[in-house]
Amino acid sequence: MKFDTVIIGGGLAGMTCGIRLAEAGRRCAIVSQGQSAIHFSSGSFDLLGRLPDGTAVTDPVAGIAALEKDAPEHPYAVIGARACEKYAQEAPRLLREAGIPVSGDCRANHFRITPMGKAVPTWLTIDGYLTAGQPGALPFRKVCIVNVEGFLDFYPEFIAEEFRKAGVTCRFGSFNHPDLENIRRNPSEMRSANIARVFDHEKNLEALAASICEAAADSEAVILPAIIGINRNDALEILKQKVAKPLYLLPTLPPSIPGIKAQQLLQRRFRALGGEYFLGDTVLPAETENGHVRCVRTANHGNIPFEARDFVLATGSFFSRGLIASPDRILEPVFGADTLHAPSRAEWYTQRFFDRQNYQAFGIRTDRSLRVVKEGVPVDNLYCAGAGLAGFHPVQDGCGAGVSLLSALHVADRILNSKQS
Repeated sequence: MKFDTVIIGGGLAGMTCGIRLAEAGRRCAIVSQGQSAIHFSSGSFDLLGRLPDGTAVTDPVAGIAALEKDAPEHPYAVIGARACEKYAQEAPRLLREAGIPVSGDCRANHFRITPMGKAVPTWLTIDGYLTAGQPGALPFRKVCIVNVEGFLDFYPEFIAEEFRKAGVTCRFGSFNHPDLENIRRNPSEMRSANIARVFDHEKNLEALAASICEAAADSEAVILPAIIGINRNDALEILKQKVAKPLYLLPTLPPSIPGIKAQQLLQRRFRALGGEYFLGDTVLPAETENGHVRCVRTANHGNIPFEARDFVLATGSFFSRGLIASPDRILEPVFGADTLHAPSRAEWYTQRFFDRQNYQAFGIRTDRSLRVVKEGVPVDNLYCAGAGLAGFHPVQDGCGAGVSLLSALHVADRILNSKQS
């Protein structure tokens, strides 16, 4: 099978790169093992929330400019502040055209509300999810928090405690329905994705709306966990119309409805543009020759090679086994790429769980164009995008989604502008 570009990994970085290339008319294939980290999404996409020294960032573009001097190994610094600003302005358009309605500004972080009710800075948030301009500046003073009976991945009392600190009075409502009994029999099945399928039926949405109206009669607004809209796009609007007062979604603990939905929509957009998506397949260890990749092979396709001019490694970090830790080093399993990591395992982590752990910044060595380095030499047609890149702490710095989106767009530009293209 011959393509212009083969992308290994179907998460946020792989899908973004594939969509951008397919929009430009390139024939692309994505090979994905299965579930990616986007399934754990909060409904928001972070660009930069903190600098490495812990300083809070209000203007992500300005914060990225500071990284060029203070953290030159960070992917944003490698890409360059001006290019990052350009990609940060392009990314919302790509998401919206895939059907993911996001709002936000790369020059001013807003605050998303977490499953525990905390306010955390972010860049883009899917419409319908609760946000605030500043911590404590919630758009209501009396709210009803509604949960499905038996749903354990949502914590109304914790959320209410945080809201009360902001001067918000909270009351609680609950909902039950006969169609929920089948999944309630097994507590492990009482998860957001399974509950959301119950509310794909309009009669069940109407019953939920009636229950919300009764519970929230004296409230200004309603908070509902993200348990709707997995297979239909109008669920939230139907509820809002029937409840007739402001209704906001809050993300739940994983699995995440906004994450699953975003993955589905990105995949659909890629295929609509002519991309070929191979789900549930694994790329086997590949070889490079004279600093060049000619093809890769996969477990499902055996001796049928995937040939391309360019290849993109978007397999992620440790979570998705894009990186593997041995007792003394970090390995990249597909191409045997060079990795950046501390030489002594004692330097990889500290005993304090919430410390800034060094291993989180380990990753694949690249050049300034994000071409993968192997045995000290850049491979001329192999690029890396996303969580597998070295030099950043996605959680502590609030930049995981941003690195995936911006590095993917940067790699796509390098491919589109390369001489061989």
